[in-house]
Amino acid sequence: MKFALIGYGKMGRAIEQVITDQNKGDEIVLRIGEDNLHELTQDNLQKADVAIEFTRPDAAIGNINLCFSAGVPVVVGTTAWLDRLGEVKKACGEMNGGLFYSPNFSIGVNIFFEINRRLASIMNSQPQYNVSIEEIHHMEKLDAPSGTAIRAAEVIMEQMEHKTNWVLASPDKVKQNGSSLLIIAKREPHVPGTHVVTYSSDVDEIQVIHQAKTRRGFAEGAVMAARWMAGRKGVFEMKDMLSF
Repeated sequence: MKFALIGYGKMGRAIEQVITDQNKGDEIVLRIGEDNLHELTQDNLQKADVAIEFTRPDAAIGNINLCFSAGVPVVVGTTAWLDRLGEVKKACGEMNGGLFYSPNFSIGVNIFFEINRRLASIMNSQPQYNVSIEEIHHMEKLDAPSGTAIRAAEVIMEQMEHKTNWVLASPDKVKQNGSSLLIIAKREPHVPGTHVVTYSSDVDEIQVIHQAKTRRGFAEGAVMAARWMAGRKGVFEMKDMLSF
């Protein structure tokens, strides 16, 4: 398989390492970083079977549309652009493109989402528990809350009738109950990415925790999604590939 890597920072290099380690005779035909943006062209993209995009929110939409124009399915790991998902889905349909998007490509995180979906369904009939989310990331992460925390909140709200919106909050407000699902975002030096969903009552507490040890899990999930997307048209998520 021939890959195009749009974004050749830490994640791009981690993805390259996974492709190399898998030793399946694949080829990376395009690597786009800050120093060679001029090489991101339709002609160059058409040399690839699939593109993997990890860049910035302000660049993601343009990169996705360029992949559609080139007829190359694209796997997108960039976050903080999903407020324009409707627009991108429309463009995908109009250009007969292929899009795979996820706020987090870790298989473990997506199992974490599914666990929280099922737990929230149970907790919907247990109003004595208040639910909150805490996420901790390194200081370089720009968006807060993380896309993973937002997705976890959406999964929970789909199941809990009395939670209608999420709010970025300070830790001292966690005990407040109501229709808002509170997300606490922390940025600390040299920490693994951590997400904690807590259900707390007056008598006990239940927590579901995911902690990423390295970027490898995200990279492996992105490569798995890229292989799965080869030749596919339409819009897909991790739940489609993992059959949750």
